[in-house]
Amino acid sequence: MYSCIITEKMKNRITELFGIEYPIVQAGMIWCSGWRLASAVSNAGGLGLIGAGSMYPDVLKEHIEKCKVATNKPFGVNVPLLYPDIEKLMAIIVAGGVKIVFTSAGNPATWTNYLKQAGITVVHVVSNVKFALKSQAAGVDAVVAEGFEAGGHNGREETTTMCLIPEVKDALQIPVIAAGGIGSGRAMMAAFALGAEGVQVGSRFVASVESSAHTNFKDKVINTSEGQTVLTLKQLTPVRLIKNKFSEQVEQAQQRCATREELTQLLGRARAKKGMFEGDLNEGELEIGQVSSQIKNIIPARDIVKNIWNEFLKEKNRIANLF
Repeated sequence: MYSCIITEKMKNRITELFGIEYPIVQAGMIWCSGWRLASAVSNAGGLGLIGAGSMYPDVLKEHIEKCKVATNKPFGVNVPLLYPDIEKLMAIIVAGGVKIVFTSAGNPATWTNYLKQAGITVVHVVSNVKFALKSQAAGVDAVVAEGFEAGGHNGREETTTMCLIPEVKDALQIPVIAAGGIGSGRAMMAAFALGAEGVQVGSRFVASVESSAHTNFKDKVINTSEGQTVLTLKQLTPVRLIKNKFSEQVEQAQQRCATREELTQLLGRARAKKGMFEGDLNEGELEIGQVSSQIKNIIPARDIVKNIWNEFLKEKNRIANLF
Protein backbone atom coordinates (compact mmCIF):
# COMPACT_ATOMS: atom_id res chain seq x y z
CA MET A 1 0.00 0.00 0.00
CA TYR A 2 2.77 2.43 0.93
CA SER A 3 5.79 0.42 -0.21
CA CYS A 4 7.09 2.93 -2.78
CA ILE A 5 6.58 6.20 -0.93
CA ILE A 6 9.49 6.51 1.54
CA THR A 7 10.69 10.11 1.53
CA GLU A 8 11.97 10.69 5.04
CA LYS A 9 14.28 9.00 7.51
CA MET A 10 14.81 9.46 11.22
CA LYS A 11 17.85 10.05 13.36
CA ASN A 12 17.47 9.34 17.07
CA ARG A 13 19.24 7.37 19.79
CA ILE A 14 18.04 4.02 18.44
CA THR A 15 19.00 4.60 14.81
CA GLU A 16 22.36 5.94 15.96
CA LEU A 17 22.91 3.04 18.39
CA PHE A 18 22.35 0.38 15.73
CA GLY A 19 23.45 2.28 12.63
CA ILE A 20 20.08 1.80 10.89
CA GLU A 21 17.81 4.01 8.80
CA TYR A 22 14.48 3.36 10.51
CA PRO A 23 13.90 2.62 14.23
CA ILE A 24 12.16 -0.66 13.42
CA VAL A 25 13.49 -3.91 14.89
CA GLN A 26 12.35 -7.33 13.70
CA ALA A 27 11.97 -9.58 16.73
CA GLY A 28 14.24 -12.62 16.95
CA MET A 29 11.42 -15.17 17.13
CA ILE A 30 11.88 -18.91 17.50
CA TRP A 31 11.26 -20.95 14.34
CA CYS A 32 10.60 -17.80 12.28
CA SER A 33 13.66 -15.56 12.41
CA GLY A 34 16.46 -17.08 10.39
CA TRP A 35 19.12 -15.41 8.27
CA ARG A 36 16.75 -14.83 5.33
CA LEU A 37 14.34 -12.75 7.38
CA ALA A 38 17.01 -10.93 9.38
CA SER A 39 19.01 -9.95 6.30
CA ALA A 40 15.90 -8.83 4.41
CA VAL A 41 14.86 -6.50 7.24
CA SER A 42 18.38 -5.12 7.59
CA ASN A 43 18.65 -4.55 3.85
CA ALA A 44 15.37 -2.62 4.04
CA GLY A 45 16.81 -0.22 6.62
CA GLY A 46 15.56 -1.78 9.84
CA LEU A 47 17.36 -4.08 12.25
CA GLY A 48 16.98 -7.78 11.58
CA LEU A 49 17.51 -10.29 14.38
CA ILE A 50 18.30 -13.99 14.14
CA GLY A 51 16.31 -15.95 16.72
CA ALA A 52 18.83 -18.22 18.47
CA GLY A 53 16.27 -19.70 20.85
CA SER A 54 15.32 -22.48 18.42
CA MET A 55 18.82 -23.16 17.07
CA TYR A 56 21.56 -25.56 18.05
CA PRO A 57 24.95 -23.82 18.29
CA ASP A 58 26.16 -25.10 14.90
CA VAL A 59 22.90 -23.98 13.28
CA LEU A 60 23.28 -20.49 14.76
CA LYS A 61 26.84 -20.32 13.42
CA GLU A 62 25.57 -21.18 9.94
CA HIS A 63 22.83 -18.53 10.11
CA ILE A 64 25.28 -15.84 11.23
CA GLU A 65 27.65 -16.69 8.39
CA LYS A 66 24.86 -16.65 5.79
CA CYS A 67 23.44 -13.40 7.15
CA LYS A 68 26.85 -11.72 6.80
CA VAL A 69 26.90 -12.75 3.14
CA ALA A 70 23.31 -11.64 2.50
CA THR A 71 23.65 -8.14 3.98
CA ASN A 72 26.35 -5.57 4.68
CA LYS A 73 23.96 -3.74 7.00
CA PRO A 74 23.80 -4.15 10.80
CA PHE A 75 21.99 -7.22 12.11
CA GLY A 76 21.84 -8.94 15.48
CA VAL A 77 21.01 -12.11 17.39
CA ASN A 78 18.34 -12.62 20.04
CA VAL A 79 19.40 -15.01 22.81
CA PRO A 80 17.10 -16.33 25.56
CA LEU A 81 19.39 -16.44 28.59
CA LEU A 82 17.83 -19.66 29.87
CA TYR A 83 19.05 -21.52 26.77
CA PRO A 84 20.80 -24.72 27.94
CA ASP A 85 23.93 -24.29 25.77
CA ILE A 86 24.21 -20.55 26.43
CA GLU A 87 28.02 -20.60 26.77
CA LYS A 88 28.40 -22.15 23.33
CA LEU A 89 25.96 -19.66 21.79
CA MET A 90 27.75 -16.67 23.28
CA ALA A 91 31.15 -17.95 22.11
CA ILE A 92 29.79 -18.38 18.57
CA ILE A 93 28.29 -14.88 18.61
CA VAL A 94 31.56 -13.29 19.69
CA ALA A 95 33.67 -15.36 17.31
CA GLY A 96 31.25 -14.61 14.48
CA GLY A 97 31.70 -10.87 14.85
CA VAL A 98 28.05 -10.16 15.68
CA LYS A 99 27.78 -6.53 16.80
CA ILE A 100 24.29 -6.45 18.33
CA VAL A 101 22.72 -8.90 20.81
CA PHE A 102 19.24 -8.82 22.30
CA THR A 103 18.89 -10.91 25.46
CA SER A 104 15.69 -12.11 27.09
CA ALA A 105 14.26 -14.56 29.62
CA GLY A 106 16.93 -14.26 32.28
CA ASN A 107 19.12 -12.02 34.40
CA PRO A 108 20.72 -9.29 32.23
CA ALA A 109 23.69 -9.03 34.60
CA THR A 110 24.83 -12.55 33.73
CA TRP A 111 26.14 -11.91 30.20
CA THR A 112 26.03 -8.16 29.57
CA ASN A 113 29.57 -7.45 30.72
CA TYR A 114 30.95 -10.37 28.70
CA LEU A 115 29.26 -9.08 25.56
CA LYS A 116 30.19 -5.45 26.17
CA GLN A 117 33.86 -6.41 26.60
CA ALA A 118 33.65 -7.94 23.13
CA GLY A 119 32.42 -4.60 21.74
CA ILE A 120 28.83 -5.76 21.33
CA THR A 121 25.78 -3.53 21.75
CA VAL A 122 23.41 -5.17 24.23
CA VAL A 123 19.64 -4.79 24.58
CA HIS A 124 17.52 -6.66 27.12
CA VAL A 125 13.79 -7.47 26.86
CA VAL A 126 11.71 -6.62 29.95
CA SER A 127 8.07 -6.70 30.98
CA ASN A 128 8.20 -4.41 34.02
CA VAL A 129 9.99 -1.40 35.48
CA LYS A 130 11.86 -3.50 38.05
CA PHE A 131 13.75 -5.47 35.43
CA ALA A 132 14.17 -2.40 33.24
CA LEU A 133 16.08 -0.75 36.08
CA LYS A 134 18.10 -3.94 36.65
CA SER A 135 18.97 -3.98 32.96
CA GLN A 136 20.11 -0.38 33.03
CA ALA A 137 22.22 -1.08 36.13
CA ALA A 138 23.75 -4.08 34.35
CA GLY A 139 24.99 -1.77 31.60
CA VAL A 140 22.73 -2.56 28.66
CA ASP A 141 22.50 0.05 25.92
CA ALA A 142 18.70 -0.03 25.60
CA VAL A 143 15.70 -2.09 26.66
CA VAL A 144 12.75 -3.57 24.83
CA ALA A 145 9.64 -3.02 26.97
CA GLU A 146 7.16 -5.67 25.88
CA GLY A 147 3.48 -5.59 26.77
CA PHE A 148 1.51 -8.79 27.21
CA GLU A 149 -0.28 -8.35 23.89
CA ALA A 150 2.87 -9.88 22.44
CA GLY A 151 3.07 -13.40 21.11
CA GLY A 152 5.17 -16.11 22.68
CA HIS A 153 6.47 -15.98 26.23
CA ASN A 154 5.29 -13.06 28.32
CA GLY A 155 5.79 -11.43 31.69
CA ARG A 156 3.61 -12.48 34.60
CA GLU A 157 2.42 -8.92 35.29
CA GLU A 158 0.11 -8.86 32.25
CA THR A 159 0.86 -5.16 31.76
CA THR A 160 -0.28 -3.76 28.42
CA THR A 161 2.08 -1.91 26.13
CA MET A 162 0.04 1.27 26.57
CA CYS A 163 0.70 1.23 30.32
CA LEU A 164 4.21 -0.25 30.29
CA ILE A 165 6.02 2.10 27.90
CA PRO A 166 5.53 5.42 29.75
CA GLU A 167 6.40 3.81 33.08
CA VAL A 168 9.64 2.35 31.76
CA LYS A 169 10.45 5.53 29.85
CA ASP A 170 10.05 7.66 32.98
CA ALA A 171 12.26 5.33 35.02
CA LEU A 172 15.26 5.04 32.65
CA GLN A 173 17.93 7.19 31.07
CA ILE A 174 18.70 4.69 28.28
CA PRO A 175 16.40 4.45 25.22
CA VAL A 176 13.27 2.32 25.21
CA ILE A 177 12.07 0.15 22.32
CA ALA A 178 8.35 -0.68 22.48
CA ALA A 179 7.01 -4.16 21.73
CA GLY A 180 3.69 -5.96 22.02
CA GLY A 181 0.79 -5.27 19.69
CA ILE A 182 2.84 -3.30 17.16
CA GLY A 183 2.34 -4.25 13.54
CA SER A 184 1.56 -0.96 11.82
CA GLY A 185 2.72 2.62 11.48
CA ARG A 186 -0.23 3.77 13.56
CA ALA A 187 0.86 1.55 16.43
CA MET A 188 4.42 2.77 16.01
CA MET A 189 3.25 6.38 16.27
CA ALA A 190 1.34 5.54 19.45
CA ALA A 191 4.46 3.94 20.93
CA PHE A 192 6.51 7.04 20.14
CA ALA A 193 3.86 9.24 21.76
CA LEU A 194 4.30 7.15 24.90
CA GLY A 195 8.05 7.73 24.94
CA ALA A 196 9.54 4.92 22.88
CA GLU A 197 12.39 5.68 20.47
CA GLY A 198 11.97 2.50 18.45
CA VAL A 199 9.64 -0.45 18.00
CA GLN A 200 10.18 -4.19 17.90
CA VAL A 201 7.79 -6.00 15.58
CA GLY A 202 7.26 -9.75 15.76
CA SER A 203 3.92 -11.13 14.57
CA ARG A 204 3.79 -9.02 11.40
CA PHE A 205 7.13 -10.51 10.30
CA VAL A 206 5.91 -14.06 10.95
CA ALA A 207 3.66 -13.53 7.94
CA SER A 208 6.49 -12.49 5.64
CA VAL A 209 7.85 -14.29 2.61
CA GLU A 210 11.26 -14.70 4.27
CA SER A 211 9.98 -16.02 7.59
CA SER A 212 11.01 -19.64 8.18
CA ALA A 213 7.60 -20.44 9.71
CA HIS A 214 5.63 -23.22 8.02
CA THR A 215 3.15 -22.12 5.35
CA ASN A 216 0.31 -23.63 7.40
CA PHE A 217 1.21 -21.40 10.33
CA LYS A 218 1.53 -18.28 8.17
CA ASP A 219 -1.88 -18.96 6.63
CA LYS A 220 -3.36 -19.49 10.09
CA VAL A 221 -1.96 -16.15 11.25
CA ILE A 222 -3.51 -14.15 8.42
CA ASN A 223 -6.87 -15.82 9.06
CA THR A 224 -6.88 -15.26 12.82
CA SER A 225 -9.66 -13.02 14.14
CA GLU A 226 -9.92 -10.82 17.20
CA GLY A 227 -10.05 -12.87 20.39
CA GLN A 228 -8.52 -16.01 18.89
CA THR A 229 -5.29 -15.83 20.90
CA VAL A 230 -4.97 -16.72 24.56
CA LEU A 231 -2.37 -16.21 27.29
CA THR A 232 -1.96 -19.60 28.89
CA LEU A 233 0.40 -21.92 30.81
CA LYS A 234 0.75 -19.28 33.52
CA GLN A 235 1.83 -21.88 36.08
CA LEU A 236 4.90 -22.56 33.96
CA THR A 237 5.83 -19.59 31.78
CA PRO A 238 2.98 -17.48 30.36
CA VAL A 239 2.74 -17.82 26.60
CA ARG A 240 0.37 -16.24 24.08
CA LEU A 241 -0.74 -18.50 21.26
CA ILE A 242 -3.58 -19.15 18.85
CA LYS A 243 -6.43 -21.19 20.29
CA ASN A 244 -6.41 -24.76 18.98
CA LYS A 245 -6.76 -28.35 20.17
CA PHE A 246 -3.57 -28.12 22.24
CA SER A 247 -4.62 -24.88 23.96
CA GLU A 248 -8.01 -26.44 24.74
CA GLN A 249 -6.22 -29.38 26.38
CA VAL A 250 -4.22 -26.93 28.48
CA GLU A 251 -7.37 -25.04 29.46
CA GLN A 252 -9.11 -28.24 30.53
CA ALA A 253 -6.07 -29.27 32.57
CA GLN A 254 -5.94 -25.87 34.26
CA GLN A 255 -9.65 -25.98 35.08
CA ARG A 256 -9.14 -29.24 36.98
CA CYS A 257 -6.18 -27.63 38.82
CA ALA A 258 -3.47 -29.69 37.15
CA THR A 259 -0.08 -29.57 38.86
CA ARG A 260 3.02 -28.01 37.32
CA GLU A 261 4.30 -31.52 36.66
CA GLU A 262 1.11 -32.47 34.82
CA LEU A 263 1.24 -29.31 32.71
CA THR A 264 4.90 -29.90 31.94
CA GLN A 265 4.07 -33.41 30.79
CA LEU A 266 1.20 -32.13 28.64
CA LEU A 267 3.45 -29.51 27.08
CA GLY A 268 6.09 -32.11 26.29
CA ARG A 269 8.99 -31.28 24.00
CA ALA A 270 9.09 -29.27 20.79
CA ARG A 271 5.44 -28.13 20.82
CA ALA A 272 6.37 -24.79 19.24
CA LYS A 273 8.48 -26.49 16.57
CA LYS A 274 5.59 -28.85 15.80
CA GLY A 275 3.20 -25.97 15.26
CA MET A 276 5.23 -23.08 13.92
CA PHE A 277 7.93 -24.91 11.93
CA GLU A 278 6.30 -28.22 11.02
CA GLY A 279 2.79 -26.84 10.49
CA ASP A 280 0.72 -29.00 12.87
CA LEU A 281 -2.14 -26.62 13.60
CA ASN A 282 -3.89 -28.95 16.05
CA GLU A 283 -1.19 -30.33 18.33
CA GLY A 284 1.41 -27.58 17.92
CA GLU A 285 2.01 -24.46 19.99
CA LEU A 286 1.14 -21.55 17.68
CA GLU A 287 2.85 -18.56 19.28
CA ILE A 288 1.55 -15.22 17.96
CA GLY A 289 0.43 -11.85 19.32
CA GLN A 290 -2.97 -10.20 19.54
CA VAL A 291 -2.04 -8.01 16.57
CA SER A 292 -2.41 -11.11 14.37
CA SER A 293 -6.06 -10.19 13.80
CA GLN A 294 -4.83 -7.14 11.85
CA ILE A 295 -2.51 -9.12 9.57
CA LYS A 296 -4.18 -10.01 6.28
CA ASN A 297 -1.42 -10.99 3.85
CA ILE A 298 2.00 -12.57 3.45
CA ILE A 299 4.40 -10.09 1.85
CA PRO A 300 8.17 -9.51 1.60
CA ALA A 301 9.87 -8.20 4.72
CA ARG A 302 11.07 -5.18 2.75
CA ASP A 303 7.48 -4.13 2.14
CA ILE A 304 6.57 -4.61 5.80
CA VAL A 305 9.34 -2.22 6.87
CA LYS A 306 8.38 0.34 4.25
CA ASN A 307 4.66 0.09 4.94
CA ILE A 308 5.14 0.58 8.68
CA TRP A 309 7.46 3.53 8.17
CA ASN A 310 5.31 5.28 5.57
CA GLU A 311 2.17 4.84 7.66
CA PHE A 312 4.10 6.24 10.63
CA LEU A 313 4.96 9.35 8.58
CA LYS A 314 1.37 9.64 7.38
CA GLU A 315 0.10 9.51 10.97
CA LYS A 316 2.69 12.05 12.08
CA ASN A 317 1.42 14.49 9.46
CA ARG A 318 -2.21 13.76 10.27
CA ILE A 319 -1.69 14.48 13.95
CA ALA A 320 0.32 17.63 13.21
CA ASN A 321 -2.58 18.94 11.13
CA LEU A 322 -4.97 18.57 14.06
CA PHE A 323 -3.41 21.59 15.78
